[in-house]
Amino acid sequence: MSVQVTVFSRTGCVQCNATYRALDGRGVEYQIVDVDELREGAVDELRALGFLQLPVVKVEGGAAWSGFRPDLIAEIEVAA
Repeated sequence: MSVQVTVFSRTGCVQCNATYRALDGRGVEYQIVDVDELREGAVDELRALGFLQLPVVKVEGGAAWSGFRPDLIAEIEVAA
């Protein structure tokens, strides 16, 4: 069973696109959430958690980070 990965991003975000490519390259399935389509409070919640840049990647089980982090993407376990 694979873990659930959510990527909070925005259209035209270079680091977001790099994150998608890295996730795709590892075979990680993920859901994209466009922050421009979120209600204002949801963006405020991301900021309150300390995330000040996109993308914000949340992995089921508690891991979360912002920015393009190939080192952390490499740690995501992929279902066989």
